Amino acid sequence: MCSLFYSKFSQFQGLSAFCARRHRCQGMTLVELMVSLVVGLLITLAAISALIVTRQGFSTVDAASQLRDNGRFSADMIQRIALQAGFKDPLYAITPPSGKDLTDDALGLIPANVTGFNNAKAKTTDLTTATARTSGEVGYGSDVLILRYQTAKLNNDTSSSAAAAADGTMIDCAGNAINTIPIDRNDRMVSVFHVAVGSDGEPSLMCSRSNNGLAPYSAQPIIQGVENFQVLYGVDGFTSVNTAFTGATDSVPEKYLRANQMVVGGDPSSKATYDNWRRVRSIRIGMVLRGALNSQQERVSQTFYPFFGFRKDSSSDTPGFALSTADTDSSPDKGTRFTPAIDGRLRQVVTFTIHLRNDQGL
Repeated sequence: MCSLFYSKFSQFQGLSAFCARRHRCQGMTLVELMVSLVVGLLITLAAISALIVTRQGFSTVDAASQLRDNGRFSADMIQRIALQAGFKDPLYAITPPSGKDLTDDALGLIPANVTGFNNAKAKTTDLTTATARTSGEVGYGSDVLILRYQTAKLNNDTSSSAAAAADGTMIDCAGNAINTIPIDRNDRMVSVFHVAVGSDGEPSLMCSRSNNGLAPYSAQPIIQGVENFQVLYGVDGFTSVNTAFTGATDSVPEKYLRANQMVVGGDPSSKATYDNWRRVRSIRIGMVLRGALNSQQERVSQTFYPFFGFRKDSSSDTPGFALSTADTDSSPDKGTRFTPAIDGRLRQVVTFTIHLRNDQGL
């Protein structure tokens, strides 16, 4: 009897343990599974969002750093070349040209050391004229800056002029040191800064150059992402725009003018126009540089002012006319108010002034 009771008890005890184990091995309910999936999905979405924000922030910081580097390099390059404008080696500054150049020299028809064009595209065959830009094209409103100067002969070079070598200190806008020496006072190298679309489709600050100032002018990009390039010229002895400047000169510019305001009688190659250019004492540069697509945190409309500020004679003007003259709200200078497309690009304005070192009247 006792053994039978013990056997039944053992069976009951084993069944209870099996039921307990089975209860413990049961899976999650459908509700529990759905809750787990939702919680996991939320965690994944949060992680992805954090990754996207972090990556976008990294891209913005990287683009901002690149823009600063491009701005510094462009400012250094333009200042270096502009400070050379008008330089002439004393040995060749007194050497008159020959042929037609001698006649043009006597008539004052030799291009000045600093010239340019407003809202224009540089030509690779002729620097006395330019092609006007049309509204809507890349670089619309951008200007052309033309700088001329000579190389210098090595101080210790005692060879004849034909075999003499330059000292290599004068460079062009592409950074090339020119080793050939000039033959007379009007034999000058030329560097041209302007905006054009590079082979990669990006607007770039271009360098067109020539060792002797004559065509053709080879062009190459030096700074990528420059979509607006503005130039104003500080004039000494200014009297009135588009007339021959007759004011007294003291080496201090009275007005900053656009290139088209320097032209007399509509002729950019006349003696009166070149005489105006020879009164330039400083150059004011304004640029808008852009980064890569989606480098900006927010896609918003922005307006940039390369020459921010108001005219001294009008406190009610809208921004964008600082340092210029003869501007009105109804006819502003193209490019001094620049509103690009909303393309998610980070942009930066670079503005600086260059005081010319050499006498431009030679």
